[in-house]
Amino acid sequence: MFGYSRQRYYRSIKNTAKNKGRASLVVEMVRELRIQMPRLGARKLYFLLEPKLSKLGVGREKLFKILKANHLLIKPLKSYHKTTNSFHRFRKHKNLIEEMKLEKPEQLWVADITYVGTRTNPMYLSLVTDAYSKRIVGYHLSRSLATEGSLIALQMGINKREYKGSSLIHHSDRGFQYCSDAYQKELSKNKIRCSMTESYDPYANAIAERINGILKQEFLAFIKTDEFSVMKQVISQSINIYNDKRPHYSCNYNTPNYMHKQKQVKIKTYKSKNHFKNILEVV
Repeated sequence: MFGYSRQRYYRSIKNTAKNKGRASLVVEMVRELRIQMPRLGARKLYFLLEPKLSKLGVGREKLFKILKANHLLIKPLKSYHKTTNSFHRFRKHKNLIEEMKLEKPEQLWVADITYVGTRTNPMYLSLVTDAYSKRIVGYHLSRSLATEGSLIALQMGINKREYKGSSLIHHSDRGFQYCSDAYQKELSKNKIRCSMTESYDPYANAIAERINGILKQEFLAFIKTDEFSVMKQVISQSINIYNDKRPHYSCNYNTPNYMHKQKQVKIKTYKSKNHFKNILEVV
């Protein structure tokens, strides 16, 4: 009567039920991963779940469709809070990394400060990240933008160095925290060369900015607390998960901790807006 055979009609019902069951399993696996990494993107989900998904006959495109149908695709968040004050009396240093090729861990560290608090209780997170492995080697949460927070993060990274004999460059913006006498003294004491951005272009410290974005968008986006002790604990847990479990596209989907233990893997580079200078920004 409707132009369909009985066999095709019942096969259609059976396939629909099968597809719904398969989609439910995929959604369950995704939600399980996102317990620890709440805003992990679809490409990284596919990389982590590929062995299980292949058994279900689900490819990358199918995963994207399932995520979209179940409202599980991640939309980027936009937020901006200025933490850099470069109008100060301290000496500013030249940019030493403009043409640098990253080939191993502890060749270059990048540092930055990002805002993670609320209007009623401002908090600032100082980070020091290895540019090759993308591993966060030092961090500290402060109630203010004082130099002390950045200095503690730097000292944490220095204390945990695994290749102490290698030459290391520290790159940052021109904020007073990094130009301060105490910070520069710590760099000099540990024979770490200082490099700084020479413009206000965010691409000038792209790796540090991107790591800030990952922590805030993927781990801290839904954390709204005025409790300093709670935020401190959340950040510590988030950084441990980030270093040990989150795959990075620019590191061929390896984790930062894995990348930091070796130097054979070549990281991916991307061209900047002027198409002449390579930067390492997508992680």
